Amino acid sequence: MPRKSTRLTFAVLATGAGVFSMLQSLIAPALPTLQHALHTSQSTATWVMTAYLLSASVFTPILGRVGDLIGKKRTLVAVLVTVLAGCLLAALAPNIGVLIVARVVQGVGGALVPLSFGIIRDEFAPARVPGSISNLSAVIAAGGGVGMVAAGPIVSALDYRWLFWIPVGIVAVVVLIALRYVPESPNRGEGNVSWLGAVLLSSWLVALLLPLSKAGSWGWGSARVVGLFAVAVALFALWLAVEARSRSPLIDLRIMRLPAVWTTNLAALLFGAGMYAIWSFLPGFVQTPSTVGYGFGASVTASGLLMLPMLVAMFVSGVLSGRLEPRVGAKALLTAGAALGALALGFLALWHDERWQVAFVAGVFGLGIGLAFASMANLIVASVPAAQTGAATGMNANIRTIGGSIGAAVTGVLVTGRLQPSGLPYDSGYTHGFTLLALLCLGAALAALLVPVRRAARPSAPAARETPTTAPTLVR
Repeated sequence: MPRKSTRLTFAVLATGAGVFSMLQSLIAPALPTLQHALHTSQSTATWVMTAYLLSASVFTPILGRVGDLIGKKRTLVAVLVTVLAGCLLAALAPNIGVLIVARVVQGVGGALVPLSFGIIRDEFAPARVPGSISNLSAVIAAGGGVGMVAAGPIVSALDYRWLFWIPVGIVAVVVLIALRYVPESPNRGEGNVSWLGAVLLSSWLVALLLPLSKAGSWGWGSARVVGLFAVAVALFALWLAVEARSRSPLIDLRIMRLPAVWTTNLAALLFGAGMYAIWSFLPGFVQTPSTVGYGFGASVTASGLLMLPMLVAMFVSGVLSGRLEPRVGAKALLTAGAALGALALGFLALWHDERWQVAFVAGVFGLGIGLAFASMANLIVASVPAAQTGAATGMNANIRTIGGSIGAAVTGVLVTGRLQPSGLPYDSGYTHGFTLLALLCLGAALAALLVPVRRAARPSAPAARETPTTAPTLVR
């Protein structure tokens, strides 16, 4: 591929992955509006978020593996078309049921992240891979921030349906450009898709994430929650047994056992718990009326603006990490990113009486997110064979999502465990929640310290076939 076209390729990948990330958070501030417009209950409206989470968790590692086998460009275009269809269906949805189905379809876009990392590894000059992955990670991280900031103004100025019409236009253009300019990657994995492994992976993920997301309304001790957790454990054990015996596993467990991979995944689990939970609870905190003893009574738009420092910091630190990684190493950046998250959340637990304090915390936490996102991706890509890039990075993203579900569920228990007569949480609930999230991010920093430090020269060109024992080790 001519090197001059890599910029356009990167623009396509960044736009597609950025739209997916934006769709994750764009709808959250508008849930009350959706509930009213579609004449549904609050518990039903939350399925708009839950359906997207479950769908993305299922399809991200599966389609990442499919891309490794049949071609990353082909799979990328198919996923983009699916996201386009999901956004169109959501924009036209006449009722909440159709909207939930549309969100399931949109969740397929989770595969854009591992597919994009794989294309960068296969097609870009080796020296440009870490920086390009860092820049793409910055866009993905910032996409979530854009969703939180932009939702209020879009709904206020237009209508909630424009939360989907705008992505329809963007993704349609990206599909056309991708068909013309994104090259098909030469590296292919061997074997077939393990459909039994795919079904089992999907099943245990749903059985785990569903009770985590609904435990607040179902009750942690309810038969549904306990039963689903038991099913998740059983299916997970069965999945491990099937994958270990498969000649063509969906997720090569040998890759998952590599020291640089499992330690990075552990950090992703813990950091994801802190990151997604703060995205879920901080807007609600600032929107709480100050008459209850805390909060600022901010509107949806104003609460989004308080998150603006996080958005800017995420993007800046993500881009800078690409410049810093060759000098200090991805391990150091991941450790620093998680430590900044712990510092920010610790500050928030102690001081949250003024708007500037929340804005300051958002900015510091954004710096941590940008560094952590970029370094996780680079650590995984540098440690696995080229033919396993999609599946491995997809699983890392999935583990981060699982962590987010756990963090949000446990924080929800702390925040809402004791309510005021008005039905709103006490300030102590948020304080305990923020403290827990700080400890989780601190745990992520400690896990990052376990990532092995090894040096090896980067190969001059991607190898067509690599094995776990000969994978390039680029971790610093």
